[in-house]
Amino acid sequence: MDTSIVSAYRALNAAQEAISRADTLDEALQEGLKVILANCKAESGAIWYADKNDENCLHPYFWIAPSDLTSCKHMPGEGAVGRVFETQQAERYLTFTPANDPMTVTDFAGMEITSMICVPFSSTNDNLGCIQFINKEGGGFFSAEEADVCEMMAMLAAMALDDNKAIQPAWTPGKTIMRVRDVTREFTNGDVVTKVLKGVNLDVYEGEFLVLLGESGCGKSTLLNIIGGMDHPTSGSFECFGEEFANASQERLTDYRRDNIGFIFQSYNLMPNLNAAQNLELIASLVPNPMTADEALSIVNLSERKHNYPSQMSGGQQQRVSIARALMKRPGIILADEPTAALDYTTSIEVLEVMEKIIAEGTTMIMVTHNEEICRMADRVVRMRGGRMHEVTINRRKAHATDLVW
Repeated sequence: MDTSIVSAYRALNAAQEAISRADTLDEALQEGLKVILANCKAESGAIWYADKNDENCLHPYFWIAPSDLTSCKHMPGEGAVGRVFETQQAERYLTFTPANDPMTVTDFAGMEITSMICVPFSSTNDNLGCIQFINKEGGGFFSAEEADVCEMMAMLAAMALDDNKAIQPAWTPGKTIMRVRDVTREFTNGDVVTKVLKGVNLDVYEGEFLVLLGESGCGKSTLLNIIGGMDHPTSGSFECFGEEFANASQERLTDYRRDNIGFIFQSYNLMPNLNAAQNLELIASLVPNPMTADEALSIVNLSERKHNYPSQMSGGQQQRVSIARALMKRPGIILADEPTAALDYTTSIEVLEVMEKIIAEGTTMIMVTHNEEICRMADRVVRMRGGRMHEVTINRRKAHATDLVW
């Protein structure tokens, strides 16, 4: 038997198995796309769905790419994505030039597109969107045979729609408050240069809960340090609330941190010789228009502990004091670096409930974590790999803190 046929059969079988294991449509489409990309040796890909409440405007549902597509959209007939949805006919660009589809070049900013395949998907009763494959791994081109496999696998993924609930309503992001463009970060030790961030492109939206996920060394904490004003990028642009900070002076970064950012760390960093209220009042003395200690402690449900010293509180209570401390300055953004890593399960849920309450009241939160279960609470999850954004999930089935289990 032809080896290409055997390879295609195995790929199709792998995709079918991944889809069949999924509990929801969201998971079926996401896991199906991952397997399709891996087996077809595609570098990046995206699932676009048609919003029936918005004139069938196509929005990104899930994607694996080093770019942030969250705010991108296509109307039917517009660009390759819109054309494929409207005609229900696959389009192939085995060699791609910007003239083929200028909108795709805009969507995948930062990527040089060499080849592209776009395939429609639908349920029995409705046209739902399309699946887009970008670039062959290693910089080559898709062959016609590989394009056939991509199309077959996309159609297989669409079959899952008839056995799952309908696509959940779209998450609508708030206004963009932060833009990261082509950010790199290198560290030099003698003649050795370590590239930690290799070109990150990310937008952050007002009021969202964004999780940065990835293995140790992938660059997520370094990225958090840069957007928190604690480090400079080696190159690239970082803008927050309309101001550019990539090359800002230490004085400007200090003002930026003081006026805009609240920090929550794995270690609580409370002053041991000050009680809870005094720890908060220390911050209040440094910023304009702070909350009162009583207000902040009330938010984290620790009013009765205001006179307790850190040594008289549990780890979870100390972490809640540190959250109250972050709230004292009324920040527009809270950055949390592994805030539950040192806590047991029960205490972690208590802390996450407090954070859930804060987010619900409109505060933007960006969290670094290794805990994939926490991702279920997020509006978006950005999985980083090798110093770049690798995979972005928009969560349409947000869980409450009390729903999490690990």
